[in-house]
Amino acid sequence: MLSAAQLVRIQGVGATGMRDVVAHAEAPRGSLQHYFPGGKDQLIAEAVTWAGDYAARRVARFAAKLEDPTPGNLFAAMAAQWTDEFTTSGFDAGCPLVATVADTAATSDSLREAVGKAFEGWQRPVAATLEQFGVPPARSASLAVLMLSALEGAIVLARAHQDVAPLETVVAELRPLLDGAVDRRRRRV
Repeated sequence: MLSAAQLVRIQGVGATGMRDVVAHAEAPRGSLQHYFPGGKDQLIAEAVTWAGDYAARRVARFAAKLEDPTPGNLFAAMAAQWTDEFTTSGFDAGCPLVATVADTAATSDSLREAVGKAFEGWQRPVAATLEQFGVPPARSASLAVLMLSALEGAIVLARAHQDVAPLETVVAELRPLLDGAVDRRRRRV
């Protein structure tokens, strides 16, 4: 899954072939047919699921490392991961979820649905963490959508412009909004 997700991050779904994944993973060629009898769509769907699960697990890691656990600081940590990657490794690789939906939304219902589920699986821990930080439940889900939407849009713009400024901008603009959503009576951290 990791090799497929990494290749999709760089090349997109259309340009990522089964042979590319085998070579990247240094796996025996027949292993893909054995483990992915559904072919490329099954492989990409499972890679998208893996990527969504990975992103969801990172939310807890980001939250645990915050010295000042606020919604704005959580979002800043999420964006910093991308700023760091772009600064150290360049702008070649983006989010495999965005790459998959951009390449296949109109042509593959199963992959579009897999991406939708992956995003939902990432939104849930973001919303739950916002609630821990004191955001009312009625607002936490919508703010999680806002955070992921802004982050993904900033990633796309950063790659297009080869500049981390879009990531810095969304953090600066959203931090006051996110922190302003906290009801101090609800804060559990």
